[in-house]
Amino acid sequence: MRVSLIFGVVAADVQLASFEGSSVTKFIELNDPVMGGESTGSWNVDSSGFGVFDGEVKDVPKLKAPGFIKAAADGSFPDASGEDGGDVVLSVRTTTPDYAGFRIAFASGTASPSYACAGGGSIPLSRGCFKAKFSVPAGSEFTDVRVPLSQFSDKWSPSTGEQTSTCADDKDVCPTASTLKGIKRVEVWAEGADGKVHLEIQSIKVSKQQAVSARPPTKFDKCSGPVQENLRYGISGRTTPTVPVTVDANETLAEAVCCDTRTSANAEPQFLYEAPDIQLFSKIDKVTTFYDSVCGLPLFRAPMNRSLEDFKTDTEEHGWPSFRKEEAIMENLVTDTKTGFVYSKCGTHLGSYLPDAKGPRWCMDLSCVSGNPASVLV
Repeated sequence: MRVSLIFGVVAADVQLASFEGSSVTKFIELNDPVMGGESTGSWNVDSSGFGVFDGEVKDVPKLKAPGFIKAAADGSFPDASGEDGGDVVLSVRTTTPDYAGFRIAFASGTASPSYACAGGGSIPLSRGCFKAKFSVPAGSEFTDVRVPLSQFSDKWSPSTGEQTSTCADDKDVCPTASTLKGIKRVEVWAEGADGKVHLEIQSIKVSKQQAVSARPPTKFDKCSGPVQENLRYGISGRTTPTVPVTVDANETLAEAVCCDTRTSANAEPQFLYEAPDIQLFSKIDKVTTFYDSVCGLPLFRAPMNRSLEDFKTDTEEHGWPSFRKEEAIMENLVTDTKTGFVYSKCGTHLGSYLPDAKGPRWCMDLSCVSGNPASVLV
């Protein structure tokens, strides 16, 4: 089983963009030019040392679909090949945390970065611009948003920004060490969703590992080991413990919800599975096994004896992935019917048992059932 506990920085971060002193990265803002697009935006650098991406995405009248705005920087960026398998890390804050169309992209291995980042692999010779979604939590302080490189793809729709082929399904679209060695362009987008946009960026970097361990203090740590790296469905990108009680600030969302006993009565944000960087139901299209985020035990297989649409509807009703008896792998679950708390056999807190008129129902925190199977961890 592959688990790691990181007590110090083991690899230097590679800075792609910063806005302090003499090292200001030059970005240029571009509005949607297609068929009378009405989206507008701006880019400027605040004297306090951060870039400001501001504007509004509106429908393109002739298409009746959202346009885009973006800010792009061209140049020779540092070799980031040593960070392969890590994350793109944006130090950001926003006054529009509900905006659902933030994206980050970088171009490499293409003779024309601007062409690749306009075509997204959908037109000839337009591969090489890797794009992924991200979201930014509410708050007045800058926070690090980590977007795993495994969430990027260089095949996406130029109309919506949605990936047409994911790294999880096709390794050919994934960034590689070779890709990271020759980055030529970095872009920040707002696309595929109408709305006001305001994003402040202190820096953009590539980082292989977090600098400190994020496990809860021992007296509060219920888990049998560290939360896995590279959790499924984009959960590893949630590095902020967005829970309504005080926990250590360096805990990830999964560590706070699944392991920290101070959050036992709380859950991950409702409808997290629908967040732009997660979108669970766009990533599953058949019977899927959900694994413990710590020890890799199989916990649920869904949908079983019902359609995927029924599974989705059940989940939408409650706001968390909701499983039925036929889908529960009972030998790996510990369900306290008095308190409603649900744990895995290896001690991970999973969510709540909330039966309804249809029968037993397990409403789980996606953060805690997004693991990889123990058999494939090395």
